[in-house]
Amino acid sequence: MVDVTGHLGMALLFAAPAWIVWGRRAALGFTGFALLTAMLPDTDLILQGFLPVTHHGVTHTVVFVVMMSILAGVFAARWLTAWLNAHRWIRSTEIAAETVFIFATTGLVVGGTSHLFADILSAPDIAAPLEPLWPFYREPIIVDVIYYDSPIWNFGLIAVAIGLHLVLARYRSYPLDTRYRIGNRTGGDSDTTRRAAGDQFE
Repeated sequence: MVDVTGHLGMALLFAAPAWIVWGRRAALGFTGFALLTAMLPDTDLILQGFLPVTHHGVTHTVVFVVMMSILAGVFAARWLTAWLNAHRWIRSTEIAAETVFIFATTGLVVGGTSHLFADILSAPDIAAPLEPLWPFYREPIIVDVIYYDSPIWNFGLIAVAIGLHLVLARYRSYPLDTRYRIGNRTGGDSDTTRRAAGDQFE
């Protein structure tokens, strides 16, 4: 495992494609969801005081991350859809609950998965190796190229990630036209039409 700084940096790296997929404003929200679950698997350190769980156990699996993300996504779709449609910052009144669910759940899965990936790169050093694909594959997956306390890796990850986000934020592009876009669509393929659609995210 890397420390908290490294995990946040890895989550930022995993969330970086959101600038292309979702557009500028939505990318910030997507990144926020990813950061929320960047430390989710380490809830086992808290649960150890109440439940018979071990560190790098069940909470460090893709199944756990996906299940928790889906539950949180359902909550977001139920309670955030109306708020997002009414928020001036979003500039849209057409966001469906399905879109909010996909948006939130994907962001949360990205954050949690980034944590597992970082731990695979660094365990075992001071903690047990992971079995991230349990119960489908019950063997540990070990790469072990990062040491937990390495400032180069931990601060390097977050520095590179922040730099990448700044570069993508400055690059003027338009989000992909998918059914899960955040913002009103406009028809046509002209530059004027595409700019109008892109401006909703700026």
